[in-house]
Parts: sequence; C-alpha cells; structure tokens
Amino acid sequence: MKKKVKNIVCLGGGNAMPKAVLTELKKHPFKLSAICAMLDSGGSAGRLRKDYKIVSPGDIRRAFIALANTSPIIEELFSYRFQSGQLKGHNFANLFITALELTTNNYEKTTQELKKILNISHEVFPATLEKSHLYAVLENNKIISGETNIDIPKHNKKLKIKKVFLRPKAKAYPPALKAIKQADLIIIGPGDLYSSLIQILLAENLGKTISKSKAKKIYLCNLMTKLGETNDFKVLDFSSEIEKYLSGPVDYVIYNNYFPKQEKIKKYKKNHAELSSLVKINNNLCKKKFIGANLLKRNSIEHDPKKLIKVILSLSK
Repeated sequence: MKKKVKNIVCLGGGNAMPKAVLTELKKHPFKLSAICAMLDSGGSAGRLRKDYKIVSPGDIRRAFIALANTSPIIEELFSYRFQSGQLKGHNFANLFITALELTTNNYEKTTQELKKILNISHEVFPATLEKSHLYAVLENNKIISGETNIDIPKHNKKLKIKKVFLRPKAKAYPPALKAIKQADLIIIGPGDLYSSLIQILLAENLGKTISKSKAKKIYLCNLMTKLGETNDFKVLDFSSEIEKYLSGPVDYVIYNNYFPKQEKIKKYKKNHAELSSLVKINNNLCKKKFIGANLLKRNSIEHDPKKLIKVILSLSK
C-alpha cells in the first residue's frame, strides 16, 4: 500500500523560514504550503505596496524562490536588486510580482503564473490580502505604527513590546485556511517573532484555525534575540508568545542548544547589527515538548537546513 504523502504547512516571513525550512523540505515527498507575512512597510516591497495599493510582495517572493525548480540564472534574476538609477533598491521579483498582479487583477492567477514560471509543485499563500498595518504597544504604552518601524526600531530599543495588533482587522486568505485544515504537520518559523510570525497569526481566524487543527504543531525557535523586539528572551519567552497569539499550545518547540565561541558570534554580529545574543535556554524545560539540538551551520550563526529538517522529520512520524 502506497504511503500517504503528508501535507505540511509552513508559516513565516523574511529569509529565515524559506532558507532554513522550504529549501530542504522540498527535497522530500511532502505536499508543502507556505503561508507568508504580507504587511511589509519598508524597502522595495513597502514602496511598491504604498505606490500601487497592493499587498507586499517581499516575503512571498522569498518563499517562491526557495521552492523554485528552475535554472540558476532564473533564480538569480528573481533575487536581483537594482543598485542605481530610479529603480535603486528594488528587487526584480518584487517588480515582476507587482506587474503581474496589476495585469491579472487577480491574486490567485498571479500565484499560479509564478508557479508555472518557477516550476513549483507546492503552494505559496499570503496570510491575508487585506490592506492592513501592524502596530506594537511598548511597555511605556507608546504605539509604534508599521511593520518596518517594529522591525527596524527608531525608538528606544530597550523597551519591550507588550502586544501587537492589526489595524484595520484583516481577514485570512481562504486558501491558506483550507491548507491549515488539511495539514498533517504545521511548522511555525523561524523568523522575527512579532514583525513576521505573529503578524501572520493576527489574520482573523488563522491562529484559531491552527489551534483547532489536529495536525502536529512545531515552533522553530530563533537562534538569536533581536534588539527592540525580543531583548533578553529565552526559549520559553518565544514559545509562550507564539502560544498566546495562537490561543493554544504547540506540540513541540525545537531550539538550538549549541553555543559557539564568542569570537564567532561577534564576527556574525558585525553584519547583523540588529541581533543581540544567542537565545538562552530556560532551566527544567519539559523534554517531551522542548527539543534541543545543535542546529547551527558550521561557519555561521544560521540554521543548518539539513540538521533542522532531520529533527522535524523525527517528530513528524
């Protein structure tokens, strides 16, 4: 009897989830559905969103590229960023997706055409198509407006975030909810806690649908804390915030338990000034739920996809 291919839903934004999860999982016989953050308000994607009244193409672009099965030159083209002129700062794929969306005036057609062009057999969904914005309430009760101002804070980075919310409220993209309902395994992260992951969970009914799902739920904890967003967070702080916005527990939390020498960390931070320190581990974590492993690449403070997927697959049986 043929073994059933599992349906896996992956939630995330930025580079972390596509690079650490999608690029490796696509090599296995699963049906993947990536659900992406869509409320970027800065950079190329934010500019296009503002100018053309569309949802941000930035995070969904990264998922498409990660799942692509095409020539290296096409992948390089879709990752190309203009360095000068009027298009300076714009990513080619962001422009292409925007043009395609304006041409079709139909987001489903846009994604289907992208799948054809990049030879993708999996699904990539936006968390929402609503024209909403992300807000954060700081511990001094000041409200920060816009994803990019949370992601790259101009305020005092030492202030903690009390909560985040969307304004106006945003309905979840129906095909994304359908994928969650059909999932055997749901993977959340890795990615910026509030500006990427929790903004997805804030789409109406999305977090609730995940919580009600009978699928195994795995949260992939970040490797490092981020200034202005997760200062001094330990593993349990990350997972507790995810569960708060899910309104329910996850089954497993996978975290890194290998701490390299400080020289290696300092070298990595030179090019990543937004990061603070490696995520520390709480004492007495439940070993049935919290799964620690050496998840680092040999020469970088980044998730090693092969190591990470090996742990995920061991829990998905």
